[in-house]
Amino acid sequence: EWNLRVRRNEEHMRDGVTMRDPSTVYLDWNVTLATDVTLEPNVILRGGTSVGEGTVIGAGSQIIDSRIGARARVWASIVESSVVEDEATVGPMSHLRPGSVVGQAAEVGNFAELKNARLGARSKTHHVSYLGDAELGEGVNVGAGTITANYDGTTKHRTTVGDGAFLGVDTMIVAPRDIGKGARTGAGA
Repeated sequence: EWNLRVRRNEEHMRDGVTMRDPSTVYLDWNVTLATDVTLEPNVILRGGTSVGEGTVIGAGSQIIDSRIGARARVWASIVESSVVEDEATVGPMSHLRPGSVVGQAAEVGNFAELKNARLGARSKTHHVSYLGDAELGEGVNVGAGTITANYDGTTKHRTTVGDGAFLGVDTMIVAPRDIGKGARTGAGA
């Protein structure tokens, strides 16, 4: 295994991938990496994962069966069966569960979790938030501690949030719910 891993990592490095510590990078055989990708120490890429040009996969990240766009950054996070579009950032300590999409130049930050959710372009969710079964438009701000309560004990329900909405700190959205374009919630809503 060591010999195969060294050979595969060397092939990628010859093709223009930077590995800060190749001995700690684990790549499945069918992972595809564009030129100018940087892999920091302790990175694991599995399955059919692809990473776009100029992207940085930060230390401690695990990415499984996902597509990461160009000039994106994933740092100390787990991404499973999801899409991170161009120029988006994920992490540190974020978790994208299957079916999630992080739009262009969107941000998923510290201890944020997405499950089967779409975060529109330039939207931001940081600070201990959970978005499950949700569709957020462009330019949405998700305040610290905001969650979508998507499961009623029997059925999963979706939440939609329109473009430019502002979700205040500790907003709990009990699905199914539609929050309109440009809407605002106050802290603790």
